[in-house]
Amino acid sequence: MAASGTLTTFRLPPLPTIREIIKLFRLQAVKQLSQNFLLDLRLTDKIVRKAGNLTDAYVYEVGPGPGGITRSILNAGVAELLVVEKDSRFIPGLQMLSDAAPGKLRIVHGDVLTFKIEKAFPESLKRQWEDDPPNVHIIGNLPFSVSTPLIIKWLENVSHRDGPFAYGRTQMTLTFQKEVAERLTASTGSKQRSRLSVMAQYLCSVEQVFTIPGRAFVPKPEVDVGVVHFTPLTQPRITQPFELVEKVVQNVFQFRRKFCHRGLSMLFPETRRPESTGKLLELADVDPTLRPRQLSVSHFKSLCDAYRQMCDEDPRLFAYNFREELKKSKSKFQEEDDTESTSLKMKRARESTRADRNRTTPSRGPPFHKNTPR
Repeated sequence: MAASGTLTTFRLPPLPTIREIIKLFRLQAVKQLSQNFLLDLRLTDKIVRKAGNLTDAYVYEVGPGPGGITRSILNAGVAELLVVEKDSRFIPGLQMLSDAAPGKLRIVHGDVLTFKIEKAFPESLKRQWEDDPPNVHIIGNLPFSVSTPLIIKWLENVSHRDGPFAYGRTQMTLTFQKEVAERLTASTGSKQRSRLSVMAQYLCSVEQVFTIPGRAFVPKPEVDVGVVHFTPLTQPRITQPFELVEKVVQNVFQFRRKFCHRGLSMLFPETRRPESTGKLLELADVDPTLRPRQLSVSHFKSLCDAYRQMCDEDPRLFAYNFREELKKSKSKFQEEDDTESTSLKMKRARESTRADRNRTTPSRGPPFHKNTPR
């Protein structure tokens, strides 16, 4: 506490710019890892502001890279910042930030897809799910190559209330390719409506807060970038297990240009497909001629509830995977083709051998008649 009675505000001391850090440590973005550096601290500050009030917050930053957003988070007055970086080239630059902010920045050299955050922050931060979100935030400029699998993983964590959400309804502020950001926030009926739309919106309040032009990044990506804010809902809009919801939604959107009954039919074995699909749609009271993008979260709730009822009646149903059936069918046809091909080859080989014998056996001529003079 300052003498005047006001709280002191932490600010980083003068440091090399991000561009200078990149030159100092000879850092180059790796295209295979979809790395793009955001150098404009006005934009990194804006991302952090969109995350909300971070005063005395505990923040988990994913993919900090050279540390642009990291600086903005530290300047927001956080209690602690935990960064997880897979690329060892960035660790020295991050260590420089850690030295400039004693006790504020914790660096983990690891993979965000496998890092366990459940015990990273104090137990005292945990809140009941129905309470306001905890003072824990996730912020990150995600590499394009991991953004979709990572958000699906975190959405599953939301449904199970584990991982980063063991603390409660942890808020997330993340960057995505603009197209992915539009899919995450797409409303019913829009062209961008997709599997990601439903999976995100049944569990979270999702908002695209602003767009960053591609030219702001180094190297410049071919697309713009959307910043998306997620707040988990107190009650999910679909109450079935995540794995069941994901299966239904995936099947519907794999035939996104067809009527919805086409994708839903693939939930059932071929021998009972028409009958079971009709029963599912009847139980859910869903029009079979709706396109996937026309289905609201409420539609998917009805479909998931109906599918769960059918799975309870037949416990083997949920384990059914039409792709496995397709593989077995192809394998069977391949075996039959191979058998037929082998038989044909053997037949041709016998015919070829017989023909060779006929060509190599000398002609014996007509037999002599017994009265023919010799």
